[in-house]
Amino acid sequence: MKLQTILSLGVLGAAMIAGSASAEVRDIRIGVDVPYEPMEYRTPEGELTGFDIDLGNALCAEIGIECEWVVQGWDGIIPGLMARKYDAIMSSMTINEQRREQVLFSDPYITPPSAWFAPADVEIGTPSEESLEGLTLGVQRGTLQDNYVTDLYGDVAEVNRYATADDMVLDMDSGRLDAVFLDFPIGKSTLLDSEAGDYKLVGEMITEPQQYFGEGFGIAFRQRDQELAEAFNEALATLKEDGTYDEIHERYFGEE
Repeated sequence: MKLQTILSLGVLGAAMIAGSASAEVRDIRIGVDVPYEPMEYRTPEGELTGFDIDLGNALCAEIGIECEWVVQGWDGIIPGLMARKYDAIMSSMTINEQRREQVLFSDPYITPPSAWFAPADVEIGTPSEESLEGLTLGVQRGTLQDNYVTDLYGDVAEVNRYATADDMVLDMDSGRLDAVFLDFPIGKSTLLDSEAGDYKLVGEMITEPQQYFGEGFGIAFRQRDQELAEAFNEALATLKEDGTYDEIHERYFGEE
């Protein structure tokens, strides 16, 4: 009966069950929004890579299944899961109560802070209503950063929303934005470490309040796929115990 239940999910074969070597292993499809370096992006050769990609592949290997990555724009990433275009989302998605009403989350696999970034020659004090008044600010549409900036500064600044972080960076490079608000690893990779322009971190990194910044990034599943989510939770715990997680983390973020 347990095997039939798992197979009915349409995403996972009995390879999840120890000792069931005779059962069919079924692929799992994972939705991801690209580019969002260093979390998920393409190499110059067009291959998907990044922290989420490498960790996701390692999780699937630990479970004993194959995973296929399906690229999907952020605006439609949860609807795509509901429409069964893929079986999970692993795309730097913050766990929060609003999303919990729609999806089932895994345990958090990373908790990055958010931060403000600006061109090095733009004078901005500690971000506040006063220092951001009249400026043009960039965020990725539909993200927690969008909600945070819109709610706190939408009345005093112009908020421009972008489909991707790369589009936002292009407008920064062109001088059409005074500052952007991003996950810190994304801003560091696309702005601070970029050779295209000279940028700086503005103020402190931000992780509160939790109503905006949630509990970290999680893998999202359809609500009924509880056994699949648990399999990923168990695999994540194993990778953290055996050092695989630390190796992948260091590859993209360096030593802590």
